[in-house]
Amino acid sequence: MEKYKKLKSEVEKQSKKLEKQKEAIGTEASERSLKKKLERQEEKLKTNNRDLSMVKMKSMFAIGFAFTALLSMFNSIFDGRVVARLPFVPISWLQSISHRNLLGEDYTDCSFIFLYILCTMSIRQNIQKILGFAPSRAANKQGSGFFSTPTPVGK
Repeated sequence: MEKYKKLKSEVEKQSKKLEKQKEAIGTEASERSLKKKLERQEEKLKTNNRDLSMVKMKSMFAIGFAFTALLSMFNSIFDGRVVARLPFVPISWLQSISHRNLLGEDYTDCSFIFLYILCTMSIRQNIQKILGFAPSRAANKQGSGFFSTPTPVGK
């Protein structure tokens, strides 16, 4: 957690510094030393972004494992039981999930798995924000991570 916060603040600081330097270079006559300095800053930012991605990946695996364990436990408890009543009839391709393992033809009955999926989708982001693992806006703006496309280095 401490490492994540440190890396996150470092990435934000470097992102802002890099943007200011890029703006300054755009207005000044471009010198070779400034470009080299800018490239070093970009490499440092990429390294920190990679480290930050590793920390986030570990937390995502932990959260995924916890949600999977909860799914398994609750699924064995609530299998075949109506856990909620929907105020609507779901569209046909969602009925198989919302009415999974339930007896009867009342498609407003809701199975556990459907409710779990909805809750997981809505709660996961909030848990990440509460725990401090949500990505910063500056890091998202830079977009440098494992799966982003590399930016070409100017010659």
